Amino acid sequence: MSGNDDSTITSPSEGSLSTAEVLPEQPKYVCTLSAELIAKAREELQEKPEWRLRDVQALRDMVCKDYPNLGTRLDDAFLLRFLRARKFDYDRALQLLVNYHCCRRSWPEVFTNLRPSAIKPVLESGFVTVLPHLDSEGRHVVCIRPDRWTPSNYPITENIRAIYLTLEKLIQSEETQVNGIVILADYKGVSLSKASHFGPFIAKKVIGILQDGFPIRIKAVNIINEPRIFKGIFALIKPFLKEKIANRFFLHGSDMSSLHQNLPPSILPEEYGGTVGSLDISTWNDLLLASEGDFLYDVSQLAPSNDPSPDAPLMSTEVDEKQCDDSLRSLKTQLYYCY
Repeated sequence: MSGNDDSTITSPSEGSLSTAEVLPEQPKYVCTLSAELIAKAREELQEKPEWRLRDVQALRDMVCKDYPNLGTRLDDAFLLRFLRARKFDYDRALQLLVNYHCCRRSWPEVFTNLRPSAIKPVLESGFVTVLPHLDSEGRHVVCIRPDRWTPSNYPITENIRAIYLTLEKLIQSEETQVNGIVILADYKGVSLSKASHFGPFIAKKVIGILQDGFPIRIKAVNIINEPRIFKGIFALIKPFLKEKIANRFFLHGSDMSSLHQNLPPSILPEEYGGTVGSLDISTWNDLLLASEGDFLYDVSQLAPSNDPSPDAPLMSTEVDEKQCDDSLRSLKTQLYYCY
C-alpha cells in the first residue's frame, strides 16, 4: 500500500468483522493548513510536508505489524493526529494510538454510547463550552465551569464524557492539531461535597487520558476563582502530572488582570473581564450536537476478543495502587483543611 493510495482504508482486523462493522470509507487526505501553519508544524513538530505521507505510511505499517487486531482507523487524517501529537516520533505515536484505544475500552462508563445527543444535559448546563474566539496563538479556549454541575442530576462521568467529546470535535481540525488548545477552568462556587466526587481513581483516569491517551496538545490551563479547597484538589492530581504539564497550570484566583496576561480581554466574555459580551454556550452546543454523525461509529469497539494489544494503557505517569490508596485516605483530610 503506497502513501498516496489510501482513500479506502480498513482496519487490519477487518477480516474478522461482519460487513456492518467494516470501517466506513474515509475521504482522501488533503492538507488544509495555511503556509504559516505548515512552517510552524515544520519547526515545532518536525513535520515535513514532503515526507508526510511517508511518515503516515510508516505508522500504518507499524500498526498492521505490531497490533493487527487493534481495530483502528488507518486513514491519513486520523493517523496524522497521533504523529503531530508526538512530533513525528513513530514509536511514541504508535504508543499514543494504542493508549487511545485502550483508554476507551477500559472505561465503559465513559465511552459506551459516546455521542453528543447522549450528553445534551451536560452541554445545556454550561459545564463545558468552547469560546468563540481564538487566542493570539490561534488556539481554541475550552471553558469548564464545575459549579454548573448538580451531582444529583447525573454522575461525574457524564461531565468527563462531555469534555472528551469536545476534545474529539476540536482535534478534527488540523489547525488545532498544530496549535493545541488552552483550558480555562472557573472554580467559582465549588463546594467540598462537589469536590469530593473527584477522587484518585477519577483523577488518575482523566489525567492519564489527557497526557498519554489523546492526541491533543494542551498548552495552558488557567484556573480562576479557585477557593482554598482547590489546594486539596491540586494536591490530589499533581502526583499524576508530568512536570511539563504541571508547569502549564496558572492559578489566578479572582485577579482578572492576571488572567488577562495569558488570555486577552478581546477574546473573553464579560464574566471574565472580557469585551465580547456575555458567555455564549449555545453556539458550541449547536455545533457539537450537529456533529452527531461524526460519532455514530465507535471505532474502539472494533477489536475482537483476541486483540493482542494491552488490556490497559501504558502510561508514562503510572502511579502504583498504594499511592492511590494513600491519596484516597488523605483526600477528605486535605479538603476539609483547605475548606
